[in-house]
Amino acid sequence: MNPVFEKARAFLYRNARPLDLALFRYFFENGPQEDVMRALAAYQNGDGGFGHALEADNWNPNSNPLHGSVAVGILNQIDWADGNHPMIRRLVDWFASGAYFNGAGWELVIPSNSDYPHAPWWHPESESSCHTTYNGTAQIAGFLIRFAPHGSRGFDLGLRVASEAVAALDPDTLDSMHTCDSYVLMAQIIEKAGATGLIAFDQLMAGLHRCVHRLIEADPSKWNAYVCKPSQFIRSRESVFYAENAGIAQYECDFIENTQLADGSWAVTWDWQAYPEEWAIAKNWWKGQLTLQNLLYLKGMGRL
Repeated sequence: MNPVFEKARAFLYRNARPLDLALFRYFFENGPQEDVMRALAAYQNGDGGFGHALEADNWNPNSNPLHGSVAVGILNQIDWADGNHPMIRRLVDWFASGAYFNGAGWELVIPSNSDYPHAPWWHPESESSCHTTYNGTAQIAGFLIRFAPHGSRGFDLGLRVASEAVAALDPDTLDSMHTCDSYVLMAQIIEKAGATGLIAFDQLMAGLHRCVHRLIEADPSKWNAYVCKPSQFIRSRESVFYAENAGIAQYECDFIENTQLADGSWAVTWDWQAYPEEWAIAKNWWKGQLTLQNLLYLKGMGRL
């Protein structure tokens, strides 16, 4: 019996959102995919988009690309493949509708964020690196390539944006780990769709190898702050990015095991400052997500 796992499992059962608990059960207790989909559906609005603090730092209930991009990441995480599922069809239609699409990408920050509790980086006036063009947009483009009907407006839009994203990728200057991760998700989704021949996939992967290696913080003494660790991009030893980062990726397993808190969770390394009551709730949601992510990383590295 692994004490790190057992403590983390207890924390999740006591504190996690239903969605994160369904994900935990799917990955560790043979829970069905449909339980994850049912929990995820609670965040989908009638227009097909997602809201309601699916991204826990933004409590805007209205449909917006940020929450939609998070949903895309979860669907990829569980390897969802059925494009005829009502949730998928409605989300495809919402992205294809052009809602918050600026001609180059989907806007992650929308004006109505100001009306609800949110982290400062999701404020419309913020100049955070989270707002870069292809953060979120890259994975949305991959999602449309995989699930929109071929020849449809959604498919053509996804293919155009994905191609433009590849052309725009400069791995030597991209400084946002979140934007890089969005590119990684796009690559994974397009590969699962069997659509690598539709874009300059080899160029994309060559750029991502350089970008991933450069963005990982090589000094573990800095890892208690909000920095890019190997787990941002590498989920298992089967990752295409593992071999060239194997030493530091394995070291992160030791770091995770050594930094587990007494309650079984891991510390959140950021805060909002504003909206203290809502942040206290969101912080606990994040602890659940971080706990799940760390367990999945340990599992992927062969440590569980």
